[in-house]
Amino acid sequence: MELDETVNYIVSGLERSGTSMMMQILHAGGIPLAFDESRKPDDNNPKGYFELEGGKIINKLIEGTFPFDSYKGKFVKITAFGLKHLPSGNYKIVFMERNLEEVLDSMEKMAKLSDENREETKKSFQNLNEKVKREIQNRKDIDILTINYNDFLMDPKNNIMKICNFLKMENPDLQTMVGVIDKRLYRQRRELFSD
Repeated sequence: MELDETVNYIVSGLERSGTSMMMQILHAGGIPLAFDESRKPDDNNPKGYFELEGGKIINKLIEGTFPFDSYKGKFVKITAFGLKHLPSGNYKIVFMERNLEEVLDSMEKMAKLSDENREETKKSFQNLNEKVKREIQNRKDIDILTINYNDFLMDPKNNIMKICNFLKMENPDLQTMVGVIDKRLYRQRRELFSD
């Protein structure tokens, strides 16, 4: 599977919103990704993070030194905050959203801490998510597909088809891509969910 080499492809969203799962699914479908081994799989993401430089590319984005030209035609994972610093270009973004209570539950579990300012944190993330989405939706150089993590797990096949259509993929290996999803890893559940 080849992607358009004039386009920068990005998987984004708040932390713990399903961005690693999305990268795993794309990888299983033979879609080119850019990642390294700087951040190893762990209990929070046993199948891997699929990040560049351990996800620490935000400073380069802020400085304007991230080498986007080197990654055309490949998916790169960039957190939602980083999207505020995208230079002019040609982008296709798969943007992950998830129930914010689940995001916060997952962050607390990962940090092994309880957030004493949880409502304030929730409001900050909500504002960031809305601001970033508004900014990128208003840019003519960005094509965005929003995927809801919770909906995705309820109906992975149809959601993967949406992504394949967005990428203009012909004959995707849906079975392999769906096979990546391990519903046992959906551990911070706030919404009704059935196996």
